[in-house]
Amino acid sequence: MRVVSYNVRAFKDDTEALRRVIRRLDPDVLCLQEVPRHPFSGHRIAEFAASLGLYWAGGHRGRMSTTLFTALRVEVLASGHRQLPVRRPDEPRGWAFARLQLPGHQPITAVSLHLSLRPAERPAHAALLRQAAELGDDVPLVVAGDINETHQGKAWTELSRELEDANGDVLTFPSRNPVKRIDAIFASPQLRPVRPQVDLDEADLVAATDHRPLFLDLDLSTLRRG
Repeated sequence: MRVVSYNVRAFKDDTEALRRVIRRLDPDVLCLQEVPRHPFSGHRIAEFAASLGLYWAGGHRGRMSTTLFTALRVEVLASGHRQLPVRRPDEPRGWAFARLQLPGHQPITAVSLHLSLRPAERPAHAALLRQAAELGDDVPLVVAGDINETHQGKAWTELSRELEDANGDVLTFPSRNPVKRIDAIFASPQLRPVRPQVDLDEADLVAATDHRPLFLDLDLSTLRRG
């Protein structure tokens, strides 16, 4: 199962380049941050998913800018969007989740996360996510998103307590000549992540948005039924 995490900056840049990057990555699960969040943006998000041949479960997002798309071969058993507490008038923060299943396999839960710009809020938000009832204790988990800090930060440490930092030292920001790793994919150990080799067009990566995508293939062989 290929998981991709991508901050798309509200589709403010070259959306055709963005589409080309995503199509090349060919995700089964696409965890997005900074999708448009105004009240009437749902149709734009649905149209963008359809243009990629992906499925968007939609649902009530409030003003959250995180969401997930899935490939048609992936069954969505449940999904939702959750808000994290922030100071007013700060930008809303939150996470989206989906309980997913490949045919013949036990389910996993995927989360798209976008943490605060305030250092004091990020570890508390990470802890709230890890305690969320929707994630359960018996289902493997992958958390992907814009952490807004490097691997030395407290939120990163919180997310790494039971999950593996699965991407290694891949720089993601800014998209032109990246110098920081502030995006991450964390995965339960039994998911056994492998980083695939995908040739991406440099000009498209720069034009699409201000972050670079992260991507992993998760080996779900330990979750096969029977």
